[in-house]
Amino acid sequence: MTRAGGTGRVVYPGPHASPVVGGPVIYRKSPRELEAMRRGAAILVRTLDRLERAIRPGVTTSDLDRLAYDAITEAGASPSFKGYRGFPASICTSPNEVIVHGIPDETALKEGDIISLDVGVLYEGLHTDSAWTFPVGDIDDDAARLLAVTEQALEEAIARCEPGNRVGDIGAAVEHVVTAAGFGLVREYVGHGVGRRLHEDPQIPNYGPPGRREALRPGMTLAIEPMVNLGAGATRALDDGWTVVTADGSLSAHFEHTVAITEDGHEVLTRR
Repeated sequence: MTRAGGTGRVVYPGPHASPVVGGPVIYRKSPRELEAMRRGAAILVRTLDRLERAIRPGVTTSDLDRLAYDAITEAGASPSFKGYRGFPASICTSPNEVIVHGIPDETALKEGDIISLDVGVLYEGLHTDSAWTFPVGDIDDDAARLLAVTEQALEEAIARCEPGNRVGDIGAAVEHVVTAAGFGLVREYVGHGVGRRLHEDPQIPNYGPPGRREALRPGMTLAIEPMVNLGAGATRALDDGWTVVTADGSLSAHFEHTVAITEDGHEVLTRR
């Protein structure tokens, strides 16, 4: 996840570098690299599964961070986020009104909370990235609908991931689902390419218009991540330099998959 407009022009070396005239240079992954990303993604999925089983009232976000670190390192991988631009933890833990980049601490989860867990795994020199928002015990109907709509927006976006489509088609699919549901769409933060770097081009906004921006080509690997608020879409960054919350204090949900563009469609590398 990056702030919109944040990466500029980045060159990714090698025979699969795919220039877009007037835009970024996008690194397309080789079959060997994609196979390594599949192995890393399997570690990530197992980590999220372990985290889900641990979620309950009374568990702290630091407890979850330690569990994630153990799961990732025991599998021979490294947490992508730990130390990234100074981030102090292995995962991002974002409860309730926190949209993204929440820092684990000793705050205990409560019945009725929701919490987004964003996990990155570095394995064999390649990153994969995924996030899921989980209920803590029983949640109310508004929160449950927020989670369902955000997950649906992710699935609709993934369905647009085919060679010949464009990045704008992905964002337009998210925007359509979210606005039709009457929720607030976060526009200031976007998805991104992922692989040799945690954040690669192209940026993947969660809004349209369709048919615009970079063309999707086989070998591209994208972290697609709708962020949706129960209230308005406006955001506010906290003084810690990382945590982003809803400006109106409403709940927020965040779902993310790493997706590879293939010759005949797509492959969700982090499918749970």
